[in-house]
Amino acid sequence: MVTIESIDQLEGAPHANIFPTDEPKTVRLTLSEGEQVEPHSHPDREIILYLISGELELRLDGESHRIQAGDIVHFDGSHDISPSANVDSVALFVLARKRERPNAV
Repeated sequence: MVTIESIDQLEGAPHANIFPTDEPKTVRLTLSEGEQVEPHSHPDREIILYLISGELELRLDGESHRIQAGDIVHFDGSHDISPSANVDSVALFVLARKRERPNAV
């Protein structure tokens, strides 16, 4: 089965869950200039962030990273994450379940 969604047609702000019943969890985040998301984590996830438009200040465990439109970032969801918009911004987050890794011998 193929599902196609238009990111611009999604309802919900600042978060819109693109495929609510499917994995990986895929979310559009829309932030107005100066708006931010409070620090939080997703410990059971690996996260990919693609900034579609705008500019974000992405804080991971208190360390700041400037992200511009077209940038893609990969990080472990166990970090405290807090994005804030320097200008109106739209981002796509893909939150994939962490793979079980065999114990190292």
